[in-house]
Amino acid sequence: MKVLGLIVEYNPFHHGHLYHLQQSIKKTRADVVIAVMSGPFLQRGEPAIVDKWSRTRMALQGGVDLVIELPTIYATQKAELFADGAVSILQDLSVTDICFGSENGEIEPFKQAVEWFNHNEGKLNDRIQLHLKQGKSYPRAFSEAYQSLSATDQLLDLSQPNNILGFHYVQSAMKRGSIINVHTITRTGSGYHDQTLSDTSIASATAIRGTMLNEDKGIEDVSAYIPSYTKDELANYYSAKGSFHSWESYFPFLQYKLMSISSEELNKIYECEEGLEHRLKREIVQSHTFEEFIDKLKTKRYTRTRLQRLLTHVYLQSSKSFVRQTLAEKKPPYLRVLGMSNNGRKYLSSIKKDRTIPVISRASESNHPAMEKDVIASQLHGLIHHPTKSTFMDEYKAIPIQFDEEKQVFR
Repeated sequence: MKVLGLIVEYNPFHHGHLYHLQQSIKKTRADVVIAVMSGPFLQRGEPAIVDKWSRTRMALQGGVDLVIELPTIYATQKAELFADGAVSILQDLSVTDICFGSENGEIEPFKQAVEWFNHNEGKLNDRIQLHLKQGKSYPRAFSEAYQSLSATDQLLDLSQPNNILGFHYVQSAMKRGSIINVHTITRTGSGYHDQTLSDTSIASATAIRGTMLNEDKGIEDVSAYIPSYTKDELANYYSAKGSFHSWESYFPFLQYKLMSISSEELNKIYECEEGLEHRLKREIVQSHTFEEFIDKLKTKRYTRTRLQRLLTHVYLQSSKSFVRQTLAEKKPPYLRVLGMSNNGRKYLSSIKKDRTIPVISRASESNHPAMEKDVIASQLHGLIHHPTKSTFMDEYKAIPIQFDEEKQVFR
């Protein structure tokens, strides 16, 4: 049996995601598709535009059989840790293949880059430190160090966002001695960071979100770039909640946290390094919007993504000691099922004796501190919609979404 693993955020699920999903199935001849999906907060340090349950329904209607939540502790990390957490989950679920989208589109350069890294890690780290001392961000320092040291005929462009993630997916799979086959397909349409809608049916999620969050625009303006079921999910969500999620919505809560916490306590937050606590406290009182705040914080050294992840950790109160202790376990402590098709349910039942990580259907089934952080993340993600005591408890009681792929209905 061919079991395809995908690592996704689906924020929201659009035509580019559907193309990747369909091409991945075609390339691997998959019988089952498993997606490891970030929860309420994402790898670039942003709140998901809708909750994980709505995005799970999009994924199931798009053709995914099993959706597993990537714990917040991994979902809000730099590329290396984000990839390692996701790959470890897919390995435990006995996937045979992983397929990711990339700017490169060929898998061999990724494997060569990982092999080169394994033989030259010391020299690379020395060169990275030189670039960091020049005030460059870590991603740029890594990319430039790699480009300056590696052979040009084997060069993989590690300045491209999907190539960077792909490199770490392949690195994680190879590091684990995994028998998982790794594939890539060329990313089509708009670039990852493109902020404007394209002339084709495939636009970046960044552009789609930006348009949806624009007060003068909305779901109709992005309907050409998303499947009909995504449009319905977004419309239903907006009708029920009254708004989508963006950092601007959370800015008053962030202001309160940064103004009320001491510099000493702020320094204990994960990724708050090199005196950043003082910069955060100084600029927060001079900013009126999140965009103004992040613009004041950004430097060559600290990118928007790096700072947004830090602010996510501030908002979620994720301490250095908590994150490091949890990551020291080397793999996620549980597999939480968010949704499944009939095919996915049958597959999950067939491998129950082979798993080493416990599978849970409800948050209440785990008392691990990482699960508590997942629950808090979901509750704080929904805070902008004035939840009641009942809705705060929903996260503990929620069960996986069941989808009948033949009838195309939820059960």
